[in-house]
Amino acid sequence: MQVSVETLEGLQRRVTVELPAEQVNQAVEKKLQEIAKTVRLDGFRPGKVPLSVVRQRFGQSARQEAWGDLIQHSYYDAVTQEGLRPAGDPSIDDIKDEGEGFTYVANIEVMPEVKINQMSDASVGIIDAEVTDADVDTMIDKLRQQRAAFDTVERAAADGDQVTISFVGKVDGEEFEGGAAESVPLVLGSGSMIEGFEAGILGASAGDERTIEVTFPDDYQAEHLAGKPAVFDITVQSVAEQILPEIDEDFVKAFGIEDGSVDSFRKDIRDNMERELTQKIKQKNKETIMDVLLEQHEMAVPSAMIEDEVKRMMEETKQNMQQQGAAQGGFDLPIDLFKEQAERRVKLGMLVSEIMSQNSLSADDDRIRETVELYASSYEKPEEVIEWYYGSPERLDPVKNLVLEDQVVDWLLEQMQVENKTSSFDELSA
Repeated sequence: MQVSVETLEGLQRRVTVELPAEQVNQAVEKKLQEIAKTVRLDGFRPGKVPLSVVRQRFGQSARQEAWGDLIQHSYYDAVTQEGLRPAGDPSIDDIKDEGEGFTYVANIEVMPEVKINQMSDASVGIIDAEVTDADVDTMIDKLRQQRAAFDTVERAAADGDQVTISFVGKVDGEEFEGGAAESVPLVLGSGSMIEGFEAGILGASAGDERTIEVTFPDDYQAEHLAGKPAVFDITVQSVAEQILPEIDEDFVKAFGIEDGSVDSFRKDIRDNMERELTQKIKQKNKETIMDVLLEQHEMAVPSAMIEDEVKRMMEETKQNMQQQGAAQGGFDLPIDLFKEQAERRVKLGMLVSEIMSQNSLSADDDRIRETVELYASSYEKPEEVIEWYYGSPERLDPVKNLVLEDQVVDWLLEQMQVENKTSSFDELSA
């Protein structure tokens, strides 16, 4: 077997493989003998058809089948011989079988050489934050607002009031689909309508009519309205004042705090907020560190791997949309929506794998346990959740992978210049 490799643009390679005629003929003869064992022809018993007859009737098809076998077996030998690491399946073309030998071309992409650069000159900003008493107070206020009642009042609408309105919207003087509604409750200041809509109702009383001018955001979900100015004719039907519930035993028990104690309530809220904050800090810092890692490593990525990742991301998105109520097959996702993120994932995957390999990293058992316990802590019976994870390797493997990534992040932090930054719960939750 003779192999030649031509380097094309980027990671593309053109591999030409030439096999001797003797090897081809042997493969064809083997295929003919296989056919002879099973072929049925009039006048001959099964398995007794002379090879000469089989060759005459099936010679060409046997030869083409032999090509497939020859390519399949010789391709892997060829790339191994040349020390190539294909990034995906080859594209085969230019097949020639001219009696003196058999040649074909395998067009492939190869895996890039991944080398981890020195990271000592790289700097990264690492954030930290803590849950304060004021954060807990703010969260409790939000919970009270979720359970607020509204009493009708005879006065002008203020921020925080609930108004009941009817409205008709027009763009270019014409009503548009979805732009009209009757008796809609709206809490002023909630931000549930486009910018300027709620502000235009402030100071209005029951029975008032107002005309407001607003502009739809450029990224508005209805593309035919995005960025366009609109006029809304609004009628205020009623104004209601928000009545917040008292933080008493009944209110506290409604959130599952059995003893009804405000102190227990605040502790439970703080614990939940701290768990949430820990995860947000960890995720934010991880993304920042990975951004720096990418900045320090310019590398080509096989398009085949990006395409595979795009397909995975599209499938995940479709499944998530279906779980949220979208009709199966009722949407068509553009590939360009995923390409940039897919390329990032592939690059990071290759870099992280190389760091693991170079440093012989394996998932730390104690950290795996801590991670599982953290997951379980938000459940009513955490010990059952822990037992569930450890009951199957398939359930524990994703945790191990996350722990390994965390260990890579720790390794990178040891190499980089770290700048500590202080943030807040609100900033990280925004």
